[in-house]
Amino acid sequence: MKHLVDLKDIGEQGIQELLHLTDRFAEVCQRPIPKVPALRGRTVAMVFFEDSTRTRMSFDLAAKRLSADVLDFPTHASSLSKGETLRDTVETIGALGVDALVIRHGVGGLPSEIAHEVGEYISVINAGDGLNAHPTQGLLDAYTLCQHFNGSAGPEASLAGVHIGIIGDVRHSRVARSDVDVYTKLGATVTVVAPQSLQPSDVDKWPVEVAENLDEVLPKFDVVGLLRIQTERMDDSSALPVTDYVERYGITEARATTLKDDVVITHPGPVNRGIEIADSVLDGRPNVLVSKQVMNGVALRMAVLFRLLGSGIEIE
Repeated sequence: MKHLVDLKDIGEQGIQELLHLTDRFAEVCQRPIPKVPALRGRTVAMVFFEDSTRTRMSFDLAAKRLSADVLDFPTHASSLSKGETLRDTVETIGALGVDALVIRHGVGGLPSEIAHEVGEYISVINAGDGLNAHPTQGLLDAYTLCQHFNGSAGPEASLAGVHIGIIGDVRHSRVARSDVDVYTKLGATVTVVAPQSLQPSDVDKWPVEVAENLDEVLPKFDVVGLLRIQTERMDDSSALPVTDYVERYGITEARATTLKDDVVITHPGPVNRGIEIADSVLDGRPNVLVSKQVMNGVALRMAVLFRLLGSGIEIE
């Protein structure tokens, strides 16, 4: 495993190995000094062409807790603004002795192209590319659910018997694609719920059930996975007035009364309060795992970096 650009590349066994490794780093993160020397002498570059808070900070903290050096590449103030190609920029970064490149870009498939270009001398980690994939988000979401339902991921991580609803702007969500990939590989039943305008054109090929009427299926779910409404990616054909969206798909106080008592609620963030979910539900209901997802994101990304760059030093 040299790169992580799409979960389809690593399969069920690769997913289970990463989730089990995350168990170990989750324990490290609970220590008074949550740091190990596993990647001392390694350098990780953060190359984010799109805004990010959770993913960027999580990768940064993960690398530092593994004792790696972190290079923050300012895409807005680099030679790219002078006409340099991205390929030349990546080669320059490689010449600086960087070991891993964490990249987020609005063009789907670009991290895969870069991984092909850099070959074996730099590991490429996809931190989100266009509408294509967000593999570490999918992994941390799955890890959070394994932890909730099973106590940990374990060597044979599984979500068998769990019915997960993914609700909202599925069409524009790379998180939804990665979540579906990992959830179904771990044995979960997945239903995506969205108006037709916010369903992917190829959703009939996904290993999921599809629904438009949220109220018909909501009481069946063990997990309610909410997605952010990505207005910045929408055109007039897919846009849905906010009031209509809240009425049909928002987890309002009234709609929350139809949920199972022990239902789990997740959201990759940032949450649009009062749209995807009401404040009172987000802040007052048990088993809302949004903060837990953020916490587990550090441990999961430590596991990914260690798996790609591990120097042979044992985790103590």
